[in-house]
Amino acid sequence: MLRRYLSLLGVQLRASSLLAMQYRGDFVIEGIISLFWTATALAPLFVVYRDRQSIAGWSFGEALLVIGWFTLLQGILEGAINPSLTGVVEHIRKGTLDFVLLKPADAQFLVSTARFLPWRSINVLAGLGLFAYGFHLIGRLPSPVGVLASLVLLGTSVLLLYSLWILTVSAAFYVVKVDNLTYFFTSIFDAARWPASVFRGFLAFVFTFVIPLAVMTTFPAQAMLGRLPWMSLVWAVVGSILFAFLSRRVWLHSIGHYTSASS
Repeated sequence: MLRRYLSLLGVQLRASSLLAMQYRGDFVIEGIISLFWTATALAPLFVVYRDRQSIAGWSFGEALLVIGWFTLLQGILEGAINPSLTGVVEHIRKGTLDFVLLKPADAQFLVSTARFLPWRSINVLAGLGLFAYGFHLIGRLPSPVGVLASLVLLGTSVLLLYSLWILTVSAAFYVVKVDNLTYFFTSIFDAARWPASVFRGFLAFVFTFVIPLAVMTTFPAQAMLGRLPWMSLVWAVVGSILFAFLSRRVWLHSIGHYTSASS
């Protein structure tokens, strides 16, 4: 079963890559635009740190690690998660989700891997570059244990992002028009470029437990710096699994409310 779904994923990736390479000019332009947006994400950081050495306990080099994780995850969100799941909304509007549901494979897997944007991989490279520059400014390298913990948190972060997006898209089965909701989610995710300790009170609670942005970018940066408590790592893993389970149940329940074009 696992081999079958890995094979299907490979087919979807090849199809998206071939489609992207048909328009090489667009591929290059979109890649340049991705780099431009990465630069704009850095601009507020340069402004804030211009007259001070640290903010909320984070130096400029350390904050670059958070930006690096934000850039990397943004590439995954906009290159692998957003394109496919946004297409689900169109299927629901037109009543054409039948063609997916009738295929002999899990519908959530099929709609989640329908389309990829390969040029967003530039964001991943940009994130790695920010990690290198950040540790250059800090003056040391991350420990092997810190790198291993951050890789585990990369998995939990992607799972959280995917689960949040599934919950957002599932609303389309009830509301149909969820464009504003998806734009709102993307805008909220922009707050992940800042270390979690910048936020206080209610916002700190929301960005840690409701929309766990801190787990996605601040926790991995803390792991690379050797500051993340092991219990926080454990809770991040457990929380992401629970979030994924919840999103799966919501998705299955939402499909029960789907009305096809033939109904």
